[in-house]
Amino acid sequence: MSSMEQKDKKILCVGLVCLDIISVVDKYPEEDTDSRCVSQRWQRGGNASNSCTVLSLLGSPCAFMGSLCAGPVASFIVDDFSQHAIDISAVAWQVKGQTPSACCVVCPSSGSRTIVLSDTNVPDVTAEDFSKVDLRHFKWIHWEGRNADEQLKMIQRVARYNSTLPQQQQRITISVEIEKPREPLYQLFAHGDVVFVSKDVARHFGFQTPLSALEGLRCRVKAGAVLICAWAEKGADALAPDGSLVHSEAFPPERLVDTLGAGDTFNAAVIHKLSNGARLEDALTFGCAVAGSKCGFHGYDGVADMATGKDWKRVGSAEDI
Repeated sequence: MSSMEQKDKKILCVGLVCLDIISVVDKYPEEDTDSRCVSQRWQRGGNASNSCTVLSLLGSPCAFMGSLCAGPVASFIVDDFSQHAIDISAVAWQVKGQTPSACCVVCPSSGSRTIVLSDTNVPDVTAEDFSKVDLRHFKWIHWEGRNADEQLKMIQRVARYNSTLPQQQQRITISVEIEKPREPLYQLFAHGDVVFVSKDVARHFGFQTPLSALEGLRCRVKAGAVLICAWAEKGADALAPDGSLVHSEAFPPERLVDTLGAGDTFNAAVIHKLSNGARLEDALTFGCAVAGSKCGFHGYDGVADMATGKDWKRVGSAEDI
């Protein structure tokens, strides 16, 4: 396989897509009161879906796999996927239920974002759904940890596929995100080439810094894996394949506007860099820079400036990143 063919392969993100109904407020509303929001918008949401948006804006061809139910919400979501040039041919269309939605309250003055998700009991994609995916089209597959038993079967299929390939560079990189403190998700630690663990999960295990989280959780990942823990204002730390530790400072925006999806943005930016051959140190710093910049504007479209270098003035020179 030529290097050009490998470069043209996509990144697939497996996980949730939902409708985010976002209200921006000047202060968080008190219970049982009426108030006006500063603005409101509809936005395609969900961790894996958001990461696809950022990957596409950064210039990485990508695809999304998750569940949708036909209807007006799904129509909005499909149109938005199309506008961002994201391949959704692997979407599992469900015949029962409704596409999930989330009410999001974003408060720039405090930096908070409060999310109430209506899950609607739509089934997550299964290993059977995933068996229909042509793996030859992908260089990287990322799983947002959800129905871990099924996702483990999907990952095992990729591992079997990788074992049939003659060259390391042709193999699909497997990454997983363990965001929620749920016991079934922890089995995914041992199966990712790159593992993203959230601050919430780290705290659940009793760790109070990203560095202590890496030290404490390194026994859960396989030999040679990369373990990454982002921690908002503390930046991010990573365990390299050789066991060394890497750190990046945070890059806060000049004015905090919208933290919704900052973690998804960080994950996508790191994957974008690593999938294009960057060093772990550079990918980690780029992830912090893009996520920090994203917190300075609503939505994600401004992320495209990071790919073109227009926004480096906020975070330093391109060489620094």
